[in-house]
Amino acid sequence: MVAARSVSLRLASACRAACQSARPQTTTAPFVRATAAAISPSSSSRSSHALAVHRDSTDNHANIPFKFSAENEKLIAEILKRYPPQYKKAAVMPILDLGQRQHGFTSLSVMNEVARLLEMPPMRVYEVASFYTMYNRNPVGKFHLQVCTTTPCQLCNSDSIMKAIEDHLGIKPGHSTKDGIFTFSEVECLGACVNAPMVQINDDFYEDLTPETTVKLLDALKTSGELPINTTVITGGVPSEVQGVPKPGPLSGRATCENSKGLTSLTSPMWGPETTRADL
Repeated sequence: MVAARSVSLRLASACRAACQSARPQTTTAPFVRATAAAISPSSSSRSSHALAVHRDSTDNHANIPFKFSAENEKLIAEILKRYPPQYKKAAVMPILDLGQRQHGFTSLSVMNEVARLLEMPPMRVYEVASFYTMYNRNPVGKFHLQVCTTTPCQLCNSDSIMKAIEDHLGIKPGHSTKDGIFTFSEVECLGACVNAPMVQINDDFYEDLTPETTVKLLDALKTSGELPINTTVITGGVPSEVQGVPKPGPLSGRATCENSKGLTSLTSPMWGPETTRADL
């Protein structure tokens, strides 16, 4: 028993020594911190950092004033009517979205203004904005290209769509073009698996993509400068179609998610009451 206990103690000591030797030396910590600070949070190699870390920049810091427009203040009043006064903080998500649509992205000033309006601790608003990827906490281009690469889209060759965008725009995911027109992001499932591969551009889905149709779509957007559907979803305005830009939806010619080969089931004549109810 004593010998066995001695062996166990030696093994435990050896394990502790191995763990300590595997730990990074504390003398390297300043270098690690300096390196981390030098890397932009928008870098694709640190894309997860951008979700949880804020660093002041010239266009995103607390001293930049932000107020909702008179039109949006009316919308906020309508939104708040949906909630009991003591639970008005439940409106944080739609009002954050409204602020993002007005300002272009969910900046620190937008979040602080929402916290003030809803009488919430700013940290609670930061927690919401950093959890949901629908809130862009860094500036994005006029057209935000969000390409899905989850399993169904990948099986339908979403990699070719990613490559087509990279080659045509000359940027990698997590970056924007120099002219500020496009921002390119790689995202998880957007719920249009039956029409894969697809891309979400602002609020609209373009589906059944090929590398060729993707490039044509990018060129049309750059030429026209606008989408055919007004993406201000809350107001619901739908302007006239934009010449040269396809409508959102499948670019393959099929309607919604109907079988591209036509109807393959339920092709027989519909039964009437006389077929199922002889007494009628």
